[in-house]
Amino acid sequence: MKSDNKKDVKKIVLAFSGGLDTSVILRWLQDNYRAEVVTFTADLGQGEEVEPARKKAELLGCKEIFIEDLREEFVRDYVFPMFRANALYEGVYLLGTSIARPLIAKKQIEIANKTGADAVAHGATGKGNDQVRFELAYYALKPDIKVIAPWREWDLNSRTVLLEYAEKHQIPITKAKKGDAPYSVDANLLHSSSEGLVLEDPWVEADEMVYQRTIAPEDAPDKAEYIEVEFERGDAVGINGVRMSPATLLTKLNEYGKKNGIGRLDLVENRYVGMKSRGVYETPGGTILHVAHRAIESITLDRGAMHLKDDLMPRYAELIYFGYWFSPEREALQALIDHTQTNVNGVVRLKLYKGNTIVVGRKSPNSLYRLDYVTFEQDSVYNQADAGGFIKLNALRLRLSTMAKNRK
Repeated sequence: MKSDNKKDVKKIVLAFSGGLDTSVILRWLQDNYRAEVVTFTADLGQGEEVEPARKKAELLGCKEIFIEDLREEFVRDYVFPMFRANALYEGVYLLGTSIARPLIAKKQIEIANKTGADAVAHGATGKGNDQVRFELAYYALKPDIKVIAPWREWDLNSRTVLLEYAEKHQIPITKAKKGDAPYSVDANLLHSSSEGLVLEDPWVEADEMVYQRTIAPEDAPDKAEYIEVEFERGDAVGINGVRMSPATLLTKLNEYGKKNGIGRLDLVENRYVGMKSRGVYETPGGTILHVAHRAIESITLDRGAMHLKDDLMPRYAELIYFGYWFSPEREALQALIDHTQTNVNGVVRLKLYKGNTIVVGRKSPNSLYRLDYVTFEQDSVYNQADAGGFIKLNALRLRLSTMAKNRK
């Protein structure tokens, strides 16, 4: 029998990876809610096969199973808009996990509408950011949706207990799962993140086995590699003269980043729920893209527009990290950011070497860089004497302030 708070739930759309946690959640939902469970598995370029999730869901009795390749949509509609803003959380984090959650949530709501489901569920724990990101997106897109977060309801509070539950209920778990790496991993086409267990002490250097997407910088080639990235309206559209789709382009940048040891980050960050956590991130292609985008903006954006973007960026990044992708304030900021990108066109030449992404050239048909104005040689367009009056006017408030102090 269902308890009173569960009796109205008839069908649930579960974000389902097919791993230990979500497999246990699937069976737990069936047992505790006595509801039909629909599974949704997203291919976001995590580097693992997603079809096994279908077999697992079928084995556990699911009749409606959705699996979607979202790589192009992910990069085009989520990653690229974020990179137009040069978004960095707390100055360094490229938001690889954060930016994937609104897309997964959006698809869950679409499937709920399609299948007539009255609830959605996720596998995020009650300590992390992802529960907030998923649920803010759910409510923004479907205000009356019921949300189920098993980690906040059940008493299966450890990996050992989850494995025992799986064995008791004959939930198949791959042998490798019992000998998994002693840390948690989340991955998509933009990045991979590793957290927990052996990584919890921020003083202890992460073992090399943690890194999946990059080789160590000291093991990278001794010869630098040069690439050129082409931009249109703030988005990367080609590499070395070859036009590519968004996901294909990011995949290619990941390859360049991996072999040159680019994109590693060891970070202690401030979670939205209040605690600090240590994470080891790899964002090889995203790191290259971030440097390249700033470089093309350097010659195509007016100073005022650039500095305004830089002022707003921390707020924009925080909105994504905290889960407010579908908020009116994020959308308003996005409109402003996208407007600044109209003339962000051109090519950036980069030198990739042992963990470093070095800008060595940039050009644009919309360039604001004028050699005839900045040259140290003789010119006929700039009267240097004009700078004197400019400086005196800007110094006036400073002079008046000092004069006032001297009168005391």
